[in-house]
Amino acid sequence: MPEPQSLRPAVFLDRDGTIAEEVGYLNHASRFRMFPFAAAAIRCLNETGFPVIVVSNQSGVGRGYFPESLVKTVNELMTEQLAASGARIEATYYCPHTSADNCDCRKPKTGMLDRAAREFSLDLARSFVVGDRYGDIELARHVRARSILVRTGYGEGELAWHSAKWPSQPDFVAEDLSKAADWILRQPR
Repeated sequence: MPEPQSLRPAVFLDRDGTIAEEVGYLNHASRFRMFPFAAAAIRCLNETGFPVIVVSNQSGVGRGYFPESLVKTVNELMTEQLAASGARIEATYYCPHTSADNCDCRKPKTGMLDRAAREFSLDLARSFVVGDRYGDIELARHVRARSILVRTGYGEGELAWHSAKWPSQPDFVAEDLSKAADWILRQPR
């Protein structure tokens, strides 16, 4: 295990609703639509040295709505589109299970972040989690990271209908990934 001083913070991004339009179960690659601001936001994070890692629940696989190969195809498409705009994703992790499977990788459980921390020598407590669901906020709390809820995807509805009941609020609410990246870059490391 690396020495604590060699660990670095990362930015963990949800995919659907944060980087790309939320379409329910994305069951065909042709339905993938990246937000126009996503690549520039990720590129800014890249340029300041943050590893950017995607963590996504993809229970459509476990429900039999689409094969796991589709998740891989869409993730490759996302990576290619980002690269064409000079942006880079360090890694993409996804959970193909349903809630009933009670796995360790399904957000808000920490399995995907724990794995990324081991594989990339990351300090989760100095990291950020950005997403459009309260589960992303809970995930951040579980690893002591800072949380950002974006209003894109399910975010606006989550805020309007559920936030009053949340046991903890996000550290920041952003209009979109671009504004989330701006906020992250203003935070002390």
